[in-house]
Amino acid sequence: MIKRTFLFFLAASLCITIFSFIEDDPAATTPKQKVIKTIIIDPGHGGTDAGAKGVYSYEKDICLDVSLKVGKLIEKEFPDVKILYTRTTDSYPALHARADFANQNKGDLFLCIHVNSAPGRRMSEVTGHKTVTYYTGKGKNRKKKTKKVPTYRYWYLPSVAKGTETYIWGAHKSEEKELAVRENSFMMQEENSEKNYGDFNPESPEFVAMTLLKTKQYFKRSATLAGFVQDEFAQVGRVDRDVKQRGVGIWVLQATAMPSVLVETGFISNPE
Repeated sequence: MIKRTFLFFLAASLCITIFSFIEDDPAATTPKQKVIKTIIIDPGHGGTDAGAKGVYSYEKDICLDVSLKVGKLIEKEFPDVKILYTRTTDSYPALHARADFANQNKGDLFLCIHVNSAPGRRMSEVTGHKTVTYYTGKGKNRKKKTKKVPTYRYWYLPSVAKGTETYIWGAHKSEEKELAVRENSFMMQEENSEKNYGDFNPESPEFVAMTLLKTKQYFKRSATLAGFVQDEFAQVGRVDRDVKQRGVGIWVLQATAMPSVLVETGFISNPE
């Protein structure tokens, strides 16, 4: 069950950010104006894209529930801030559509909610031995032989990974390719995926240069927001897995023209 304290502090981190993004003009005689007017909340996955599966639920359901509750908390604290959702039901908006929605509505912050997952540990033990036949040599020299080989029993222990982490769009890291493919595999199954996303190579110099120029303007504020989120998690006793950068694999962070973060709220693979 998602605890209310968890939701409150996630919302609180966004509230802190809203206060931090205030224009500071000493010459101005009018009251300070809040820069943030619209926040886009994106519940990850949805519809036929269930995301990771836990013991009790799917990732898409938790993403939606958390997103709607966080949005309501922000609306209560900041009634002048408009909260828009990329989805409010069990539907699957294409990833390019989510980014387009945020850009077209001139969002000032983009908050993507996800749930993490990690594989369990594979265990094994020898349960006995069996005789197997094999051959050596060729032609007339071919000989039949036998040998004893162990037999095993295999099982998996539940994943013990725990904690929260918040992603921002950043420098490419090759070791994150597997995670990127897993997180966005559904993207390439969308209709007209090549048209919507293009035949891009995230490792090409042209792509890297383009995205660095595009995101440099928002990098600092994205990092600030991500830091606030992780600090609030740590304050209520959640395991802080830190702010992380991904240079490939998070399309909604790559394509949104505003400070953007993706929050992995916990591990669905760990019931505790």
